[in-house]
Amino acid sequence: MAIFAPMSKAKSKIEIRNKKASYEYEFLENYTAGIVLTGTEIKSIRAGKASLVDSWCYFSGGELYVKNMHIAEYWWGTFNRHDPKRDRKLLLTRKELRKLARAVKEKGLTIVTRRLFISETGYAKLDIALARGKKEYDKRESIKEKDLRRYSPE
Repeated sequence: MAIFAPMSKAKSKIEIRNKKASYEYEFLENYTAGIVLTGTEIKSIRAGKASLVDSWCYFSGGELYVKNMHIAEYWWGTFNRHDPKRDRKLLLTRKELRKLARAVKEKGLTIVTRRLFISETGYAKLDIALARGKKEYDKRESIKEKDLRRYSPE
């Protein structure tokens, strides 16, 4: 008599970070948003073929979109291939969208992408942050703190 245990979902190790964003911006608030994707886009993300460098978010018609997020074409895709740099809609609650829309209207605030990952449920999620650009002396301070953490004896 064989007893079958339920199979557990394998934890995804896909995590694509935007390292440049933490150097260029000071994060004020963080959000996790879903992304509207096509079939070949999610397959490329699961293969780790995406980049968040120079990507940012904007509002259009009361909806939030991410611009310049590069998802490479899926190698085994056929005629249904996607455009690698197309604008993709982000899914947030109405309350979060209103809050972000009000904040972006302030001078000096923008919405930047921080991390792209696959959730436990298998969906692609994007961590975004309401951010303010750093001045040159703030960037030097960040580098100094990072070096101190790296070389401090612990």
